[in-house]
Amino acid sequence: MTDPAHDVTSEAQLDQIYGTPVETSLVKEIDHVSEHYRAFIDAAPFAVIATVGPEGLDCSPRGDPVGRFIRVVDPKTLLMPDRRGNNRTDSLRNIVRDPRISLLFLIPGIGETLRVNGRARLTTNPDLRTSFEMQGKPPATVVVIAVDSVYYQCPKALVRSRLWDPDAQIPRSALPSNGTMLQALSKQRVEADSYDAAYPRRMRETIY
Repeated sequence: MTDPAHDVTSEAQLDQIYGTPVETSLVKEIDHVSEHYRAFIDAAPFAVIATVGPEGLDCSPRGDPVGRFIRVVDPKTLLMPDRRGNNRTDSLRNIVRDPRISLLFLIPGIGETLRVNGRARLTTNPDLRTSFEMQGKPPATVVVIAVDSVYYQCPKALVRSRLWDPDAQIPRSALPSNGTMLQALSKQRVEADSYDAAYPRRMRETIY
């Protein structure tokens, strides 16, 4: 454990440690989706969304093919289909109780990321759901996001992590399988080998 005497506990300490923000880090933040920022959203097949509720914070991945993912309606409005999942609905439960939401867009091979902060609501509007249909299946709900702020993040984090570097990839077999983890976590109620063997088919049948 680190010595609590060295903990940073105030904004004044942060200012002393880090100094003033770089000017360009401030001018890039705007309150709407500009033409340039829209290009990033339109090209992104993946985003991480963060929400908050009475139980705390939640962070969840979202993804779809380019052109079928998060849609820019106008400079202040985004639409995001909520695809089939595990029905925990952690993010959605948060949204109906606290509308605050943040999104981090990633584009394969691109170092810059795009951040959007705003407020969300859920709709079951049939026309909107149908417009996001995939493999004949509409999403259960569509998330309507009112944009409050948008800015891009420089590529330092992705460069340091080598996220898009093929040489940095590791085989899936280097980590515990889904079945192995579930078998341990369920105290043997889930059998690892049978779960892993059935997973590819289950993925194909439940992806949408």
